[in-house]
Amino acid sequence: MMNYVCQQCKEPLQLDASLVELSPSQYDMIATSLPSSPSPHTKHISDVEQPTQHPSSSSSKAVWRHANNPENIRHTALAHGKQLQRSYPAPNESFVILQDSVIHNIPSQLPSVGSTEVITNTGHPNNTTKGGSTTASHPQPESDYPNPTPISHHLRSTMRLFNLLSSRTDIDHPLCAECTQILLSSLQRKLDETRKERDGYIAFDKEVRKEKERESQETNRDEVEHKIERLKSEERAILDQLKFVEREREQLDEELRALELEERALDEEEADFWRLRNDQQLASANQTSLLVSLRAAYAADYATYEKLERTNVYNDAFCIGHDGVFGTINGLRLGRVPGAPVEWSEINAAWGQTLLLLYTIARKLDFTFENYRLVPMGSFSRIERTVGDKATYELYGSGDLHFGRLLHNRRFDFAMVAFLECLKQLMDYVKSQDSNIEFPHQIIKDKIGEASIKLQFSQEESWTRALRHVLLALKIILKWTTNGGNG
Repeated sequence: MMNYVCQQCKEPLQLDASLVELSPSQYDMIATSLPSSPSPHTKHISDVEQPTQHPSSSSSKAVWRHANNPENIRHTALAHGKQLQRSYPAPNESFVILQDSVIHNIPSQLPSVGSTEVITNTGHPNNTTKGGSTTASHPQPESDYPNPTPISHHLRSTMRLFNLLSSRTDIDHPLCAECTQILLSSLQRKLDETRKERDGYIAFDKEVRKEKERESQETNRDEVEHKIERLKSEERAILDQLKFVEREREQLDEELRALELEERALDEEEADFWRLRNDQQLASANQTSLLVSLRAAYAADYATYEKLERTNVYNDAFCIGHDGVFGTINGLRLGRVPGAPVEWSEINAAWGQTLLLLYTIARKLDFTFENYRLVPMGSFSRIERTVGDKATYELYGSGDLHFGRLLHNRRFDFAMVAFLECLKQLMDYVKSQDSNIEFPHQIIKDKIGEASIKLQFSQEESWTRALRHVLLALKIILKWTTNGGNG
C-alpha cells in the first residue's frame, strides 16, 4: 500500500476521499489552473528558506521559520494525525465506489487478488521528489499498463497530480492540513504586503502623471515673464488706489466715531435726566412710607433693646444664689453640713459648673492662668499643672472611707487649692483693670476669708462657708464682666 508523508513535517498522511475519486476532467481543470513550470536554471532553495527569499516583512519570515521548526511541525502534525485517525477509517478498512468517468480506461476483467500491484516506498530506489521526500515513482503513461487495476490507477493519478503540483509550484506536495494552514497564513501576509506596495506605486504614479500634466501646461518663458511684469504693474496701480481708498476710509471712520461718541453722550445725558426724574419721584413717593416704617421699626427695636438690656445670658447660664447655709449655682448646692447632708453627685456637679464659669470668664476676658489649665468636664472636671510635675488634680470627691478613696480626697483638696489660686489670679487681674471694684473676702493660700477650702482635717461648716465665699467672688467678677467694665 502507498504511504504518503507530508513534505514539510514528514508525518504520515491520509488522503481525502475527493482525491481518490478524482475524475480526468477534474484533473485537467486543476492542471490548467496551475502556473507554468519554473525555469530549469532556477537555483534550488529548501522549503524552509524559500518563503524568506521573497520580499516580505521580517515578521512573516520569522513566523515561517518558527512554523517549519521540526519540533513544532512534528507536534502539530502528530496532533493532526490523531484527529485524522479519529475522523477517517484505516485504509484497509475502507472502500470507494468508482464512477464511470474514472474507470473508462479500466478493463472490466479484474485480476486476482494475488496479482494486485502493490507500490511501497521501498520498492523503487529512484522515487525521490525535488524536496527530498520519499514517494511513489513517477507514473508511466497508461499505455504501458494495458490492464491496470483500480487501485494502481488511482495511485498513478494521485502521484501524477502531486508531481504536477510540485513541478508547477515552489512547494513540494503533498502537505498536511497544519502545514497547509501555515503556508496559507504566510502567503496571505505576503499578499497584504504586496497590496500595500502596489498602492504606494499607484499613488506615486498618480503624482508623476499630475506633474507631467502641469509641465505640459506651461507656456513659453518669455511670455510668462512678460505676463508677470504686466501683472506687477497692474498690482502696483491697484495697491496705490487701495491705499488712497483706505485713507479715505480712515477719515470717514474717524468722523463716524466722533459722531457715535456725540450720539452716545447725548443718549447718556437723556437717560440720566429721565433716571434722575424717576428716582426723584420714587424717592418722594417712598419717603412717606419709609418714615412710617422707620417709626414702627424704631418702636419695636427700642422695646427689644430694653428687653436685651435687662437680659444677661451669663446670669441665665450661671445662676448663683444661696439655699440656707449653702451657696448654689444653677440650683446645685455646694458644701456639706451635719444637719443637711448633700449627695456627692450634687456637689461634684456644682463644682463642674463652678469650674466652667471660671473658664468662661477667663476666655471672655482673654486671660490665661499661670501654671494651671482648667479642664471643665461636668461632674468629672479636673485641673492640670502646666509646670513642674505637670500633675492632674480631680475636682470631684466621694464619701467612701477606704484607703484609696482617702488618697483621692487628698487630690481633691489639691484641686480645690489650685482652683482658689486661679480665682485669685483672676481677681488680681480685675483689680488691675478697675481699681473701684472690691471683693469682701481676700484669698491667702488655701483660705478665702478665714475659712479653709480644704476638706480633710477641717469641719464641714468651715468648708461650706469657704465655698460660699468662692461663689460670691465669682458672682462679682461675672457682673463686672457682663456690664462692660472690662472696656
